[in-house]
Amino acid sequence: MRHSFYQFALTYRGGGKNDVFARFAEAMFLDNTFPKQSEDFDELSRYIEEAADSDMTAITFDDFWVLYVEREK
Repeated sequence: MRHSFYQFALTYRGGGKNDVFARFAEAMFLDNTFPKQSEDFDELSRYIEEAADSDMTAITFDDFWVLYVEREK
């Protein structure tokens, strides 16, 4: 069963403060409007660019997306 990006990213919560994926996951968790059910790169990328959270950067999202795609194959 394929997980949404949100479900996948939540597994990184609780990491160290220097872990960009953990900080991204925490910021995403605290964002009540994050598209939690989405598996669509364009939708999520657009949201992240518009959200402009300092811990949810587009660069980190791109790297996170690669991990997501590899894990969810």
